[in-house]
Amino acid sequence: MKTLSTMKLKTSITIIVGCLFIFLFIMLPIFLSIEKKEDEYVSSFKGSSFSLKDINNEIITEESFNGPLTVLFFGFTYCPDVCPITLNKINLVMNKLDKKDLDKLKVFFISIDPERDTPEVLKDYLSSWENKFYGITGEPEKIFLLSRSWGILSEKIFSDDGTNYNVNHSSSVIILKNGKYADRITHNEDLNKTLKIFKKYLR
Repeated sequence: MKTLSTMKLKTSITIIVGCLFIFLFIMLPIFLSIEKKEDEYVSSFKGSSFSLKDINNEIITEESFNGPLTVLFFGFTYCPDVCPITLNKINLVMNKLDKKDLDKLKVFFISIDPERDTPEVLKDYLSSWENKFYGITGEPEKIFLLSRSWGILSEKIFSDDGTNYNVNHSSSVIILKNGKYADRITHNEDLNKTLKIFKKYLR
C-alpha cells in the first residue's frame, strides 16, 4: 500500500513538472516578446527640440542633454512621495560615484507643474540635495510637448472643491547617452542596481 502511494506521488510530481515545463515552453516566449515590445516602445521616443528656462532663469534647449550621461526625471515640487524619493535615490547614487564620473553626469528635473514651479520655487526645492540637479520649467504647452516626446504622461487631479490639485505622472527615470535614449529605470529601482546602470553608461 505504501509503495502504491509512493508511486502515485511520483506520478503526480512528474505530471506537475511536465505541466510546468509545457507552461514555460509556451509562455516564456510570450513574456519575452512583451518585454521586448515594451523596451522598443520606450526607446522609440527621441525627445524633441525645445526652449525652456532653468532655475537661473536662463534659456535651455535639447543641446543641454548632450554629454556622456544625462538623466531625465519629470516631476513636480508639490509631489508628496515619488519625486523626493526618486531624487534622493539619484543623489545617493551620485554620492557613490568618483569625481571623474560625477563630472560626466548631468541630472535634469523637469517640472510637469510649471504653473506652480517657477524658477525660484524649483531652485529652492532642488537646493535640498547636495549634488547638482538642473531644474527646468517654463510654458505649460512647451513642457507638455517635451514630456510627451519622451513618453511621459501626466494628468491633473483636482480636489472635490476644485481649489487644489495633484499631478499623476509617469515616474520613469530616462537615461541618455550622448543625447540619445539608452535606458530607463523605475522610481523604485534598487539603489545598487541604479549605481551599476549609471556606471555602465559612464564607461
